Amino acid sequence: MQAFNDTLVQLLGPFGPVLLVGALGFVLILCAIPVLLHRKPDPLDKLRAAPTKVEATPKAQRLREAKKKDQLEKYANFLEPQDAQEYSAIKLKLLQAGYKSKNAVRNYHFAQFALGIVGLILGFIYALPEMGTPASTTQSIAMKILIPGGAGYLLPKYWVTRRQATRIQNIEDGFPDSLDLMLVCVEAGQSLDQSIRRVASELKSGFPDLAEEYEIVSQEMKAGKEREFVLRDMAERCGTTDITSFTTVMIQSAQFGTSIADALRVYAAEMREKRVLKAEEKANKLPTKMTVATMMLTVPPLLLILIGPSVHGMLGMMNGG
Repeated sequence: MQAFNDTLVQLLGPFGPVLLVGALGFVLILCAIPVLLHRKPDPLDKLRAAPTKVEATPKAQRLREAKKKDQLEKYANFLEPQDAQEYSAIKLKLLQAGYKSKNAVRNYHFAQFALGIVGLILGFIYALPEMGTPASTTQSIAMKILIPGGAGYLLPKYWVTRRQATRIQNIEDGFPDSLDLMLVCVEAGQSLDQSIRRVASELKSGFPDLAEEYEIVSQEMKAGKEREFVLRDMAERCGTTDITSFTTVMIQSAQFGTSIADALRVYAAEMREKRVLKAEEKANKLPTKMTVATMMLTVPPLLLILIGPSVHGMLGMMNGG
């Protein structure tokens, strides 16, 4: 054992035995995960839990639906949150980012797990040449291994958050124009359902995200779903206060029997005014943002032109004296 320990110290440095134990533990964990996931449940436990499970989670309230063709279905308990509130929050975030698949939550967590493992492997390969050098320390090696793993694990979250913000911004940019077009269609004699369908077809080239939402609304209304629930689902998927307010106005207009054209006309005018105010706000912020760049790009050359000759003359006089 002493000879083996000395060999590890010569190959991997003073922390060679510790690194070997850590690598073996990591390999054992990777080997144990498939065994745990493929473990068959006890039939007695299934019989005991069957009545309670059916009563607690009816088909309408299940967090997920099983599919035989899905390769990740057998890892659902490992890849998906078991808490209904956490599952709903992640699903809503993915919906607002544009991922509407039923297995989006499962694929999201699988991407986090897979990229985290790949990052750890790449970090280990990157830190492997340094393990045998005398200057290597456990802290530096651990950082080189863990940082790529953490980056790989957080990459899907960063991507989804960025895509969510981009999609919401695109929807907000195209929403005032869609209201104007919808108002024209309603005043021309079309119903609200026909107007939404026409707006969806007209906005595909300029604002595809908003057009997709209008198309979903049109298809759900055509399928027979109540307009109130369809509009509320659209507001939830879009995640913007403008569309939430729009759905509230449309629902109240239908409940109180007021004219939809009048409600659209007032709300479209407010959206246009709001867009003008946003443009003015950005224009007012522009001089402040340009001040720093102007100072950095203008002041140094100006100082060089004004003070440079004097400094050069003083240095020449000092050298001559």
